Amino acid sequence: MDLHATYPALSDLRDRARRRIPRFVWEYLDSATGVEATKARNRRKLDQVVLMPSILHGEVAPDLSTRLFGQDFPLPFGIAPVGMSGLIWPGAEPLLAGAAARADIPYCLSTVATRKPADLSDILGAHAWFQMYPPRDPDIRADMLQKARDAGFGVLILTVDVPVPSRRERQVRSGLTTPPKLTPRLMAQVARCPAWARGMAKQGMPRMKLIDEYAGQTRGLPSNKHAGYMLRTAPDWQYLKWLRDAWDGPMVVKGVLRDHDAEDLEKAGIDAIWVSNHAGRQFDAAPATIERLPAIRAATRLPIIIDGGFEGGLDILRGIALGADFVMFGRAWHYALGALGADGPGHLSEILRLDLEANMGQLGLSTLREVRERVVSHG
Repeated sequence: MDLHATYPALSDLRDRARRRIPRFVWEYLDSATGVEATKARNRRKLDQVVLMPSILHGEVAPDLSTRLFGQDFPLPFGIAPVGMSGLIWPGAEPLLAGAAARADIPYCLSTVATRKPADLSDILGAHAWFQMYPPRDPDIRADMLQKARDAGFGVLILTVDVPVPSRRERQVRSGLTTPPKLTPRLMAQVARCPAWARGMAKQGMPRMKLIDEYAGQTRGLPSNKHAGYMLRTAPDWQYLKWLRDAWDGPMVVKGVLRDHDAEDLEKAGIDAIWVSNHAGRQFDAAPATIERLPAIRAATRLPIIIDGGFEGGLDILRGIALGADFVMFGRAWHYALGALGADGPGHLSEILRLDLEANMGQLGLSTLREVRERVVSHG
């Protein structure tokens, strides 16, 4: 099958994934919180970034490479952390880690993944990142960092935009609990998705294995919470200092929307800013990440990573045009897995690469940063 002829865009992968993933799992992946205004705002504001194409620029050979943390990357995008990846598609974490290694792009493992850091140590490529939801207990904190280091994760991501659980009403209505309980209603949905069911039968019911090491069994949690909340705290600046002192590699703070926070994080010795509104999953009155990007870019000299509604190569260029250095996708890789299984992530990487090259050719750009000179308007 010619995948590019059948699934030329992320939207094609999303449509097929929706048919192959049980509805209660789909609602977990695809939903946001509230009326999902922030999720919609992310997309709307990206569409308002207008770039000026050029003519008579001759042939160009777009260079998609970029540099971050002193390392060279062939592509300006990576795989963002998604909790319970292995529920969305069986074996998601090793499939994504392996795909990232082959493409030489970052893979970021969530604290609340269904695999422990050590489970991926033989699969990881050169750009393995570990995302931490901040444990309250300092001994657990230190042990978690050591496990990540020992497994080969070189970059630490501290997520700071989840101080309390969000409601995620679509997810609650779906009947998903933590751990998942397959009621007759959910079993009927599973029966309509044989590929997902077969894979899950081989892998076993997914659990948050790293969290289980510290928290024991996770039964009895309300349906809008997961086991990570048993350990988690809302970090402050002192917490950040402790973590910065404890981690000897690059450290990123994820969930930044205010420019003066970026200034303070630079002073605190953080190595990069991750502009994120948690894809609209936490707070439904948050600004779009792309609309906050110019002010944050002006406030710091640090590298900037961004996510939030990005769907293709043109969106990557929009992010770089307004000051980002790197773009991360979360849901998109899981749409790819749901659509095509193990072949999905590699195909999505090709979609993004080809879309970048096509749009850079239209703009007449040889390098990514040249796009910053082509901004017409951004809302």
